[in-house]
Order: sequence, then C-alpha cells, then structure tokens
Amino acid sequence: MADTAEPKKSTHRRRIRLLPPPAWWPLPVAALLGLAAGGAYGVLKAPEYAATSYVVAVPDDTTEPATALGFAQAYARIATSSSTLAYAQPRAGIGVRQLRTQVRAETSPESPMIAITGTAKSPSEAADIANAVADALSLSSNQAAKNTGVQLLLFNQAVAPSDPASASATLSGAVGLCAGGLLGGLWMLARPAGRRRAEEGTAVVAAAGEFASLPAQGDHSETKEKESVR
Repeated sequence: MADTAEPKKSTHRRRIRLLPPPAWWPLPVAALLGLAAGGAYGVLKAPEYAATSYVVAVPDDTTEPATALGFAQAYARIATSSSTLAYAQPRAGIGVRQLRTQVRAETSPESPMIAITGTAKSPSEAADIANAVADALSLSSNQAAKNTGVQLLLFNQAVAPSDPASASATLSGAVGLCAGGLLGGLWMLARPAGRRRAEEGTAVVAAAGEFASLPAQGDHSETKEKESVR
C-alpha cells in the first residue's frame, strides 16, 4: 500500500511543478523593471538648471503694435541662429554648437514677448547663457531698428535658479513604473492568440491531472476499512 501511494505523490509533485506561471506575470515584472530603471536614472543623472530672460518688441511712433507682434515672432526664430549665437558665444563661454543645444526661444502669438531659456549643469551658467543670447539678439535686431520700426528691449534679466528643472529620482521612478506597466500590458495584449490558448490548455490539463491524482472519497473509506480488518 505504501509503495502504491509513493508514485502517486511523486506524480502529483511533478504535475505541480509543470504548472505555467499566471498569464498576467509580464505586467508586474515590467512595472518593477521600469521603476528600477527610472529611479536609477533619476539618481545617476546630474541635475539640470534652467534660467529665462525676457525681451520685448517695442514699436516706435510710426509703427503699429501688430507689426511689433510679427517681428517678435521673427526674432524668436533667429534667436538660436548661428549669427546670434556667434554674438553670444564670448559671454556664454561655450562654443556655438554646444550653445545651440543649451538654449531655446519661445514666444506667444498674442504677445510681443520673447522668452529665452538657457540650460546647464550649474545655476549660474544657465543664467549666463540666457542673458548672453538675449543681449546678442537685442544688439543684432536693434541695428535694423531704423528700417523695421521695432526695437527689442530687455524686459527681465535671467537670475540663477535655486532648484533644478530636471525631474527628481522619485518622479523618474514613478514615470518608469507607469511606462513599464504600460509596456507589460501591451505585451500581454500583443501575444499570439494561439500561445495564450496553449497556456490556458496546459493549465487546464495540469489542473485535471492534479484532480485525478487525488483519491476518491469512496476509495479512501474502503482503504480505511481494509486496513482496520487487517
């Protein structure tokens, strides 16, 4: 009797080991990997600072305000041009190619204001870049002010920021967690239907085999009666 029960137990254990993982396992795994990657990126990446200076297009007495608005849009486009950055290079202290990657100009279609933002690894360098480009843009545009009827004036000078503009490690980890969960969910949806049906069929067969390996209630009682008679 003991010899018959032992093979059943070993077969039952093998069937349990062959059970496939749940179908939703990629979701938590991808989410955890995204959390780890995002947190590591936030910790290892050096903080980046941003400083912004503002210049405004001012029309003269013979020019309509709408004209100044149009010139503000045009000057915002040439703020990062090679000629403007060449003027700003000596004060910024970096090359034109690098300066182009660390400055951007933005404007609004409803306002003649131009925002020039410099980014760098240190707060003072970010402010120097923004102010250098703002001064260079004002200087180059004001040389043609007599012909255009519009003059660029410095509205607000950039100051060194106290807090970095880059995301913190907590925020990077949260973004990585969401991205990983999204990718895991997409991977689950993109799996071939045949593979999903095969996994489900394997789970059903394993569960049926586990159920079949269990002794029936009548067999169990009959075995007990035989053992008591013996």
